[in-house]
Amino acid sequence: MSSSGIRLAQIDDSTRADLFALRVTPSQLRFVGSVQDALNDAAAYPHANPWPRAVLAGDRAVGFVMLSWNVVPQPPDLIGPWFLWKLLIDESHQGKGYGRAVVQLVADLVRAEGAVELLTSYVDEEGGPAGFYRSLGFEPTGEVDGSGEVIVRLRLRDDA
Repeated sequence: MSSSGIRLAQIDDSTRADLFALRVTPSQLRFVGSVQDALNDAAAYPHANPWPRAVLAGDRAVGFVMLSWNVVPQPPDLIGPWFLWKLLIDESHQGKGYGRAVVQLVADLVRAEGAVELLTSYVDEEGGPAGFYRSLGFEPTGEVDGSGEVIVRLRLRDDA
C-alpha cells in the first residue's frame, strides 16, 4: 500500500531492527510507547486481532502503525471493530506529512473492508495528539477507554 511516498509493509527481519530504533521526541514519551511495547501488547492481546505494519518511505522505516483489525468490540478494553491502536513517526521524520498520510492510508484500507468509522484514543493532556487527530476529522465519541483515554472517531462514510 502506498500514499504520499509512503507504504505500509509487514514486519520482517529486514524492517524489525529499524523499527525498534524509532524514537519520538522526549515530550511525546508520555503519549506514545515504543514499537517493542506495541508488539508486546499485540502478543499479549491476540484477540484484538493486531495488524502491525512498518511505515516505509522508500526502503527506510520512518514509522510504525498498528490497528485492531475488524474485531468484535468488548468495551472498555477492546475498542473496534477498526481501531488505530498505535501510530508512531520517528522524531527525525515528523513534520513531513507521514503521520497524516498513514492515517489516510489506513482509513482507505479499512473503508475498502466495509468499515464505517475508524476509532482511536489518546491521552487528553497539553502537548498530546488531540489537535493532530482533530485536524484529520476525528471527533470525540463521548466515551473513554479502560485507561481513561478519550475515544475519537473518523467517519468513513456519510451514513456513519
